[in-house]
Amino acid sequence: MSTYDYQTIEGKWQDRWREQQLYSTTASEKPKYYALEMFPYPSGKIHMGHVRNYSIGDVVARYKNMQGYEVLHPMGWDAFGLPAENAAIQNKVHPNAWTDKNITEMKVQLSKLGLSYDWNRELSTCSPEYYRWTQWIFLQFYKHGLAYKKESRVNWCPSCETVLANEQVVNGQCERCDSHVTKEMLNQWYFKITDYAEKLLQDLELLEGWPDKVKTMQENWIGKSTGAEIDFPIAETDMHLKVFTTRPDTVFGTTCMVMAPEHPYVSQMIKGTEYEEPVKAFVHQLQHLSDIERTSTETEKEGMFIGKHCINPLNNERIPIYIANYVLADYGSGAIMVVPAHDQRDLDFVNKYNEKVTPVIKPVDADEPYRVDQEAYDGNGIMINSGKYNGMENEKAFDAICHDIENHGIGRRTVTYRLRDWLLSRQRYWGAPIPIIYCESCGIVPVKDEDLPVKLPVDIEFSGKGKSPLTTSSSFLKTKCPKCDGVATRETDTMDTFVDSSWYFLRYTDPNNEKLPFDKEKISQWLPVNQYIGGVEHAILHLLYSRFFVKVMKDLDLLDIDEPFQNLLTQGMVLKNGAKMSKSKDNVVSPEEIISQYGADTARLFVLFAAPPERDLEWNDQGVEGCYRFLNRVWRLVQEVDEQHKEKRSMDEVSEDDKMIIYKIHSTIKKVTDDIELRFNFNTAISAVMELVNELYKYKAMDKEKINSRLLEEGVETVLLLMAPFAPHMTEELWSQLGNKDSIHHHQWPKADLSKLILETVEIIVQVNGKVKEKMIISADLSEEEIKEIVWSNDKVKLSIDGKDIKKVIIVPGKLVNIVAK
Repeated sequence: MSTYDYQTIEGKWQDRWREQQLYSTTASEKPKYYALEMFPYPSGKIHMGHVRNYSIGDVVARYKNMQGYEVLHPMGWDAFGLPAENAAIQNKVHPNAWTDKNITEMKVQLSKLGLSYDWNRELSTCSPEYYRWTQWIFLQFYKHGLAYKKESRVNWCPSCETVLANEQVVNGQCERCDSHVTKEMLNQWYFKITDYAEKLLQDLELLEGWPDKVKTMQENWIGKSTGAEIDFPIAETDMHLKVFTTRPDTVFGTTCMVMAPEHPYVSQMIKGTEYEEPVKAFVHQLQHLSDIERTSTETEKEGMFIGKHCINPLNNERIPIYIANYVLADYGSGAIMVVPAHDQRDLDFVNKYNEKVTPVIKPVDADEPYRVDQEAYDGNGIMINSGKYNGMENEKAFDAICHDIENHGIGRRTVTYRLRDWLLSRQRYWGAPIPIIYCESCGIVPVKDEDLPVKLPVDIEFSGKGKSPLTTSSSFLKTKCPKCDGVATRETDTMDTFVDSSWYFLRYTDPNNEKLPFDKEKISQWLPVNQYIGGVEHAILHLLYSRFFVKVMKDLDLLDIDEPFQNLLTQGMVLKNGAKMSKSKDNVVSPEEIISQYGADTARLFVLFAAPPERDLEWNDQGVEGCYRFLNRVWRLVQEVDEQHKEKRSMDEVSEDDKMIIYKIHSTIKKVTDDIELRFNFNTAISAVMELVNELYKYKAMDKEKINSRLLEEGVETVLLLMAPFAPHMTEELWSQLGNKDSIHHHQWPKADLSKLILETVEIIVQVNGKVKEKMIISADLSEEEIKEIVWSNDKVKLSIDGKDIKKVIIVPGKLVNIVAK
């Protein structure tokens, strides 16, 4: 071809790769590498975020393949979820048909990008073959006490008469009918992730290949707090409020108690009093707010005195009890002690309601008497207004007060976690059915393993109103008890889709296993995932849940790994005009249109070149055109070199111009390799190749007798090899045109010859324990680390230090390297 016909080229090689099963993972003795991007929800259309995410993963997979690894690079579909059910309601189409159609469309779109997936391992979480094992895993959790049922508050739309997921509540309103959403109590299933809170927290130290920001987000989400639980008697009752505090040293400064309006004690305390109706009205106001909105720092703190007092057990002082919008019933004990002098939020609250402020810790150099007015003091200091603890340093008082409350039976040291148990029940159809049966005689009975999967029925009515659609199917609902064979009913809740995605990466290793979800030995071969790639928005849900699943499965002896993902890359978003692409902002760029206009290689190259992968990428039409022009330059370079330079001068005849090209070839190999291997700086890697192409054009333009054709061909081949992970179609075509029979993607990745990176040289002496072992010619401008790398690769030096402990390396620039080894 004389011109770069990307449409013909890309279709040709996609068909050939598919026919040849080029990316099928096979059993081999090669070292293993598992590259994985978070699998998509099958919405029907890929977007530029998909293009970027999957192009990043594809570069990693292709690069490792060329390095000689057996690469596992699978793809599947996170296929259960609310959008399919909404489509069923709106379009009168079954969720299964809607999902299958979208999967078919998206698979075609992803294939057009030339991604190196092993489609033989494709899985879909909505297929019975997959969710059979999701249900099996649920039963293992249940049998070991890690799945349980309890009553909790849910979002409820009174108009639709149905439970809503958090994502169905928009600004406190139902997304379907705009009615105000309230809260209702409902029995639901939970996973006991809190049993693993400490393990999940401690093992964050193992994740050296994770971004610090993600580890910090998980640490904050788990939220370990060390302190004391103190029992506050409620005056004129036999009830006690258990309150956890991280600052028992401030307990004498408690001036009021604040409870969640939904706390069960509240209804008991106000019953028959003048506060009953105002409190009910206050609770009603809160029902349309999410927990996130109620606890937001931007939400005004609202409270109400309920006419009751409790007793501070350390000084017997009566303190008023309030309810407030920012305290949640299912977080901690549902009550907090308010110490306004030493917590700004508490101070703002009591100033609003004219309660007193009692400082109990003063800075060492504070004036007497010490007061707190508008700014709380949260530092260390000396105890005041605290009885026998006055004059103590507050950190010592912390221990003394904990000791005393334990001795007097009014409290105890304890550790709490912000992490709550995982609510996995969903009152929806399009999810994995929870494999539980209810029998009047036997109670809760798990489905037998041999009866899995519990399949979703097809005789369903999708009205968008009432309870779970599964309740409308008599064929599903009515069953027999596995224990007594009596009349029984099935659980009609389905599982949170995060359950499906918490183990899919394990199934890829053994997708056709019909006896178990996966083989333990295959998990040991492939896991942990060497490189996981996805959005930072999954930091505290999917990534935490996946870690939890792996830890439970290890305890159940299903696998032997501690963590699922060795390295994590969280890619930035694709923006246009400074905002995330969305239809409402009219700034969406269609991947299909870009591929049609410029080709998949151009689309891939731009999203990899425009910004480092962990940063947001601003879409730029000129940038896309620039990448397209560069690919055309590479195309023309190969055509011209192949046609014009048939006579090859001997490589032994090396001119100064040749030396510069040799240097540029090998420095580019080193740069690109380091950028991919060490930093994932794909943008600078591509830039380095662009510079090499420029130099080759300059070299080619010299007088014919000055050009070393073999060297020019070496440069061209290097360009193609280095570009192969980024632009797989064009490089495959040009590689073939150069007469190569093997696929460029199975060719060995080029290795930089460090001796070729020398322009100005010096001779250095290499000693081991003061004895000369070698004399070497090296580049004069090498860093100490680069000198060490060259010295360490020398055979004589390696032999001299083999088995010895390196104590010190002394480098005298331009003269000497002395290795001290014992």
